[in-house]
Amino acid sequence: MEEREKEKGKGNERWGAAIANLSEMSTNLESLQKLLIKKAVYVDEETFAKASLSSEQARTIKVLEQRVETLERELDNAITAAAHARKEKRQAEAAQKAAEIRAQEVTRELENTTKVFELHMEELRAKQEEISKRDNDIKLLEAIIQTLGGKDAHSRTG
Repeated sequence: MEEREKEKGKGNERWGAAIANLSEMSTNLESLQKLLIKKAVYVDEETFAKASLSSEQARTIKVLEQRVETLERELDNAITAAAHARKEKRQAEAAQKAAEIRAQEVTRELENTTKVFELHMEELRAKQEEISKRDNDIKLLEAIIQTLGGKDAHSRTG
């Protein structure tokens, strides 16, 4: 941001200087016109052709200077845009890296949860087997008790 503000400041200084130059040139031109009107000078064709050539060259120089100023502004804008793009690229890379790290963390957490789940499932199967075994033992004991209880009832009645 500071770079951009400095560049804007430089651009404003250039504009201010350019406007001051134009104002000064306008004043000079008005003075020259007044002087020429008061003291018109008639020259031969060769001198006039040289003066016209000089005037044309001055106009061409002015156009080229304006083009240079335009190109300087475009260059400043391009430099600013490139700096902004580099900053955005760095931010995007950092965000991508953070997302990758988060994805790795989530994957690790999921793997750990899966392992814990598998251990719990093994415990539940073992408990289920134990319950089934005890259930079978209870049924066996009930059968033994009924068998013994039936014999006791036959021995008492018999």
